Amino acid sequence: MAESSQTARKTRRESIERLPPLMSSSISSLTEEIQCSICLEVFTDPVTTPCGHNFCKTCLNKCWDNSQTCSCPYCKETFKQRPDLKINTTLRELVDHCKNKTPEKTTEVLCDVCEERKLKALKSCLVCQSSYCETHLEPHLRVAGLKKHKLMDPVSNLEDYTCQKHERPLELFCRDDQTCVCLVCIVKDHKNHNTVPIEEESQQKKTELMKTQKDMQQMIQNRIKKIQEIKHSAEVRKGFYTELLEMMEEQQKAAEKQEQELIEELEQEITELKMRNTELEQLSHTEDHLHLLQIHSSLCSSRNTRNWPEISMKTHESLETLRRALNQLKDTIDDKLTQTELKWMQQYAVDVTLDPDTAHPRLILSDDGKQVRLGDIRQKLPDKPERFDPCVNVLGKEGFSSGRFYFEVQVKGKTEWDLGVARESIHRKGPISLRPSDGYWSVALRNGDEYKAGADPRVSLSLRVKPQRVGVFVDYEEGLVCFYDAESSSHIYSFTAQSFTEKLYPYFSPYLNDGGENSSPLIITPVNYNK
Repeated sequence: MAESSQTARKTRRESIERLPPLMSSSISSLTEEIQCSICLEVFTDPVTTPCGHNFCKTCLNKCWDNSQTCSCPYCKETFKQRPDLKINTTLRELVDHCKNKTPEKTTEVLCDVCEERKLKALKSCLVCQSSYCETHLEPHLRVAGLKKHKLMDPVSNLEDYTCQKHERPLELFCRDDQTCVCLVCIVKDHKNHNTVPIEEESQQKKTELMKTQKDMQQMIQNRIKKIQEIKHSAEVRKGFYTELLEMMEEQQKAAEKQEQELIEELEQEITELKMRNTELEQLSHTEDHLHLLQIHSSLCSSRNTRNWPEISMKTHESLETLRRALNQLKDTIDDKLTQTELKWMQQYAVDVTLDPDTAHPRLILSDDGKQVRLGDIRQKLPDKPERFDPCVNVLGKEGFSSGRFYFEVQVKGKTEWDLGVARESIHRKGPISLRPSDGYWSVALRNGDEYKAGADPRVSLSLRVKPQRVGVFVDYEEGLVCFYDAESSSHIYSFTAQSFTEKLYPYFSPYLNDGGENSSPLIITPVNYNK
């Protein structure tokens, strides 16, 4: 047993525990989620089918190569054409992450003292740099000097737990340099640095890991939920359009039948008219005057035939009626889909109140912070950096840097207004440009009936009805800002594929009073959930 001068130089403290592997139950619980249902192994080059299920790329290709049809091995949905499989990079990164966090099977550590048949080590000593079985560990539990040595669960890489510069146990953590150090290090290289026991730092890091893993699990669940929502929306849309196609097919068959009957009737009349024309041609050259006079009236008289110009017009009108009916049906379907979307968004309703510290001095806010209108007099208020001036704007108190949120604003009785969201770092002094590149995502009303979206360039909007209550929905992670007419459940405008990197705040402007025509306030209203 190595009782050398090296041992004497080492400072005695309580035994150090081995740092646990970077894995938690939350990672292991994902194992089933990242397994291919064909080979039952963790995904290799995962791909996703159009129906949303995941498989190893090789497994799925082999499955389809051995089948006459391409169908999902999980839900059996059949695809008309073989899908072009692309690697699901997000899932692959998740698999790689889980693999990195999963500890490899440790090899058995043997006693360094046993000579013939080496027994399994029970502990490793950081001071002696050796591992001991139960028999050879006994002196460390009995001898006073050895009792102060640092023991830990047996490991084969003891050098990793020892300072290579000073040959002492790594028992402290330097937070300034983010590295493990020994007692000599803190006297020399890390003097006056913020150092703590390894156990303390390890516990803190484990807490941070648990939070990170919890956040990751929530992100995974959010994305799974998003997939379910998209699938549900697709099923609803598919159902509506299937019904539409069936109706169109029935109308088409009826129209084709009517057209065929009309063609047959026209061909019959053409045949009869040709026969009469032949008879008339013959009579025009006859010398039998008596016969001519006898049949003249019957050949020249009008037969009971259809009024074909009128029939043609009615057919055209019938087709136009069908076209209008189909358009109305499409509008109805779109309205129902929009209503479903709006109902889903309203579940993310938040309580928004106006922030008086951001309001222009002429804006008058209600006591409850739910209404804003433009006053006639400029109030004497502190000129804070966050206050708008000269633009008559105000922000909500509540900022959002993640997730989804929704709020509604009554615009009834107004001829001009701005609504939307703005990022925290927007310019609030001097002229303001309402466009995403400057931190604003908004829609506006001007001159009573001119609706515009603050895109770059601006987009003129054609709305079927004048909104009385506008809903604003934001999905931070998806980079989505949507505006809806909350009463008619109709879509107004959406900003998509945006990139948010800081807090977003609800944004409001009642605009100028326009001689009293636009004096009504903007009112933040409770969400009236659509049934």
